[in-house]
Formats: sequence, structure tokens, C-alpha cells
Amino acid sequence: MTMTTSNQPTTELSTPDRIAAHQSIVFDNVSKFYGEVLGVNRVTLTLPPGITGLVGPNGSGKTTLMNLMTGLLRPTDGTIRVLGESPSAGQHLFRHLGYCTQFDAFPAGMTGYQFIYSFLRVHGLAHTEADSLTWQALERVNLKDAAKRRVEGYSKGMRQRARLAQAISHQPKVLVLDEPLNGLDPMARAEVIALFQQLAAEGCHIIISSHILHEVDMISDQVVLLSSGYVVADGDVSGMRTEIHEHPIQVLMRCDKPSLVASRLFEHDFVVEASLHDDRRGLMIRTREADRFYGLLNSIIVDNDIDVETVTVADGDVNAVYKYLIGNEGEGR
Repeated sequence: MTMTTSNQPTTELSTPDRIAAHQSIVFDNVSKFYGEVLGVNRVTLTLPPGITGLVGPNGSGKTTLMNLMTGLLRPTDGTIRVLGESPSAGQHLFRHLGYCTQFDAFPAGMTGYQFIYSFLRVHGLAHTEADSLTWQALERVNLKDAAKRRVEGYSKGMRQRARLAQAISHQPKVLVLDEPLNGLDPMARAEVIALFQQLAAEGCHIIISSHILHEVDMISDQVVLLSSGYVVADGDVSGMRTEIHEHPIQVLMRCDKPSLVASRLFEHDFVVEASLHDDRRGLMIRTREADRFYGLLNSIIVDNDIDVETVTVADGDVNAVYKYLIGNEGEGR
């Protein structure tokens, strides 16, 4: 990883740099304050095509940075360009950008199809095009069979995929995703990650926020570490995997056969702990090898026809690894 310097002066771009800026997301000495409260401070970044992970604990500035690049917030200082456009460009920027927030809210009574179709129609697409793009988006997130069902009857993972389908429905060049893997079971998680990788291969900019380091390690081309509103480091994720493996992650799971899952998991030495919740509908698992764990969990679910309600990584252990990785870089901020 390379350290990011702050307070860099704005310079006139050469012709090659201007072309590169029109193919990137550029933050030039950007700060955002909510009154006297710091959101982000003196951020200077260039995000190329591919998958970029924004990593940090709650309150580090991830969502503020996303809201700035999507135009939902305006910077107190500095400038932002998304493929050469200001985020305040409104409808013009809509053609290039999709945003999937972490808020699990839907209009009452809407089906999955209506949720996406109405979004496209509101933004000016004709019926035929909106209908075609809606079905394409539903197919890409594997929700076609549930398209005519009301979203309020969807599982948490299905609702997450419905919001993702809306974000990609108009085929944007920039996709901004706030905790997009939260609540997905291992099978859905693998499908969504494959979709991200496919979109990135097609030239899309994908910005993913997460506090789950092993997810970032698995899917990102580059990562931005944030702490208390500052970018403390940015670069590739090589070397992160070793540090993650030395610190067990904690996974919470809700399903209909937790005892069976626990017994199968305990057959493998990379599972450190598995304990049942008091209501016998869930369990807590600690593992040192996230990739092998999710592969195993996927097999257990398929082989035993297990109904999964949710799979979530708990914060505590991951934040400890995050603090270990940034070391003294975040001190004094």
C-alpha cells in the first residue's frame, strides 16, 4: 500500500491527464463538514476502472465519500469529477452512475419488477426500454422467478439483490455500493461477487464500502483505508490476506438447522469455534480462513437443504484487524 498525502495543490492537467480524468473518479483536496463535525477531510484520490474497496469502521467516512461522488452531498471544499462530470450534474450524471445504499427500505406493496421499472420510468425511459432493462437486471441478480412477488415478502438477501438490480438496471459506467454483501447467504454472495467481477471486466468502475476486510481482499483491485474522516492509505490489497488469516473472523448465522451446521463445521480445523444461540435458531462461528469457510458453508447448505435467514460478519474482530493493519498511520488524525 502507498500512503496518501494530504493538502496537495491543484495543478493544470496535461492532455493525457485530462483523458485519464474522464475515465476516472477524481477527488481533489475534498473536505466535507456537517457544521463543526468532520465527514471527510482533504481527500485527494483517483479511482480507475475496476473494483475499489472503501474500508473502515463505522464513522470513518465511507458513506460520506460515496454520497459526495453520487451528488447527494456537496463538498465544503475541493472538487470532484466522475468521468469528467461534476456530481451535481443531476440527470446527466444519472446515465453514468448507479447507487445502492445500505438502507433496506421499499415502497409498500411494490413487486420486485415494479421497484426497478418505476425507477427507470421516473428517470425518463420509455416503456419498452424500461421493461427490457428491468428484466435484464432481474436476470443478472437471479430474481426473475420472484419478479412478480411483493418485495415485503422477500428474504433479506433477496431485498439486497433487488436494490442491486435497481442500481445496475440502466447499465451505468459507475456503480457505487454501500455494504452490498451484507445479509447474503454464501450462494448469493458468490453470485453477486461474480457479477461485480464481470461488470469490472466490462470496464465499469465499482466502488464498494465494507468493514469486512476479507471481502475486500477477495474482490477488490485496489483499496482505500479510511480513519476518522481521513484517507490513511490507498493502493492494492497484496499482503492483506496474511494479516487477516492471523486474526479469526466472527460470523453470525440464522437458519433452520444450526445444530447440524455446527457439527459439520467442527469437522474442520480452520473453524475455531461454533456455538448455538439460546433460541436454537442461530449460531456464532469463528474461523481463521474465510474463503475455505464460505466454500464449506455453501456445501453444507446445499447438501442438507438448509433454509438460511442471514449470514453476517460481526464487527468486533474485523475492527481489531483493521486497526492492526493501519497501525500508527491513523494516529494523531
